[in-house]
Amino acid sequence: MQYKGNLFKMRTQLKDVIIYELPIGDDFVDMNTLIGKKLTWTYQHQINCVHCGKKTKTSFSQGYCYTCFTSLPQTDASIMNPELDESHLGISRDMEWSKEHSLKPHYVYLAFSSNLKVGVTRESQIPTRWIDQGAVAAIKLAKTPNRHIAGIIEVALKEHFADKTNWRAMLKNEGEVTVDLKLEKARAAELLHLELQQYVSDDDNVYDLNYPVEQYPEKVTSLSFDKVDSFEGELQGIKGQYLLFKGGKVMNIRKHNGYFVELKVE
Repeated sequence: MQYKGNLFKMRTQLKDVIIYELPIGDDFVDMNTLIGKKLTWTYQHQINCVHCGKKTKTSFSQGYCYTCFTSLPQTDASIMNPELDESHLGISRDMEWSKEHSLKPHYVYLAFSSNLKVGVTRESQIPTRWIDQGAVAAIKLAKTPNRHIAGIIEVALKEHFADKTNWRAMLKNEGEVTVDLKLEKARAAELLHLELQQYVSDDDNVYDLNYPVEQYPEKVTSLSFDKVDSFEGELQGIKGQYLLFKGGKVMNIRKHNGYFVELKVE
């Protein structure tokens, strides 16, 4: 089998074992069925902006050309720092976009990958956001009417909870889920000011996520088309937006949004 085209972030479905589809050109590749097979990747020295399609020498913010990076609402600083979102005040690079993405219900959540972390995502992005981060368990903490308030809650909890995923430890599957997410949620709720406690969710369901991985690596080495033109390896699993190859080599698909490649499957 052979595929050719621009890479895009893998699509996911939450099942007993998470299902992954890789958009590459006009195809959607069932990645779960490729585990155990040898894959050969060849970079064609072309990057296309995932928004406008224009060729760009450098990819900004995981797939955008510089013009789009500096003008689109989806690349605004508030995407990484939701407390900076000002669309509730009528301030946005694109208010119509913000109405559909920022001025919608958001969740603050607690998730465990290799450690416990707090995060924010739009309601429609659950459980996609958790899967993309490689979380193995997650719980909804608070539901807010917009992105800004969710960001305020996250900032309030950053002193007590991590807000970043240790991607190397996550890919090595380090750290058992030794924390009680329901108890941690209750602790987090108590740490909030009274005005923010009104948003605490009454949904105490703990979500478990299982990834299609045959064997986790003891050490990981990141592969990047910015450094190599091609590579081959046996696919041993998928976690987050990473492909795990035999020998500990890993590839972050999301980092390569817009990269034009050829994929051969043996």
